[in-house]
Amino acid sequence: MRTFSIILLYIFIIGCTPNYGQLKHLSRLPKVLKENSGIETIQKDSTVWVINDSGNKAHLYQVGFDGKMRRELRVKQAGNKDWEELTKDQDNNLYIGDFGNNDNTRKDLTIYKVPNPETIKGEDIKAEKMTFEYPEQKKFPPKKKERYYDAEAFFYYRGSLYIFTKNRSKPFDGISFLYKIPARKGHHKAERIGQYAFCTDEDSCRITAAAISPDEKTVALLGHDRVWLFSGFRDDRFFGADTTEILSLGHHSQKEGLCFTDNNTLLLSDEGKGSSGRNLYELRLDTVKN
Repeated sequence: MRTFSIILLYIFIIGCTPNYGQLKHLSRLPKVLKENSGIETIQKDSTVWVINDSGNKAHLYQVGFDGKMRRELRVKQAGNKDWEELTKDQDNNLYIGDFGNNDNTRKDLTIYKVPNPETIKGEDIKAEKMTFEYPEQKKFPPKKKERYYDAEAFFYYRGSLYIFTKNRSKPFDGISFLYKIPARKGHHKAERIGQYAFCTDEDSCRITAAAISPDEKTVALLGHDRVWLFSGFRDDRFFGADTTEILSLGHHSQKEGLCFTDNNTLLLSDEGKGSSGRNLYELRLDTVKN
């Protein structure tokens, strides 16, 4: 009887253990980050900076890989209409992408630049504002088949910010456009420099985050259950890469956070839904099985 009970307990434990596929689960993020939408690392100190999306405070949060809150900074002179992405430049200034645009109706697409938050001693950090537009968009909203102007993904690269659009077209065609704007204060007309046709599964093939490796040789784009890797590109023609890999994560959730910690390691995060999600994950690219 005792042996049988042990077997039943083992089966119960295995059945209740979450399956994260190829991801290594690091921690559950604090409750305030239920709607986390962008992550970035600055120092190699096992912490990550995090933002929330629309309806939440215009705050930056520093969280340890152990899931414990370290700091919370109010971003002054900034509003959170729909914060969707976080990236950094070579000086560890952070850029907050307030360009979520589900309905393709916004005319106030904004990016906020803040100084390296780890140099700030108080609870407030001041933001510098830049705005932009997509010259190809003529109607707000455009026809359903032309709704390409939502975005949740960008990164900094050699003085510019590169925005990867999130496709909202109906019928869904899986295309993401790549736009470029200078990383400086002012209003900019975004320059379209490429496009890529991802798969046509709406739930898996919309781009929700982007990152570039520290050595600038690999671009990673995130979907809810996969990561696309582009390498061997020339200059900023990322979609013209010599090599494209699709990594199946073996785990589906509303993943919206992505950043590199080194050239071979990604951090990912997802939004909370009930008792699941709101997690921080690690993905080592040298261990992924395609």
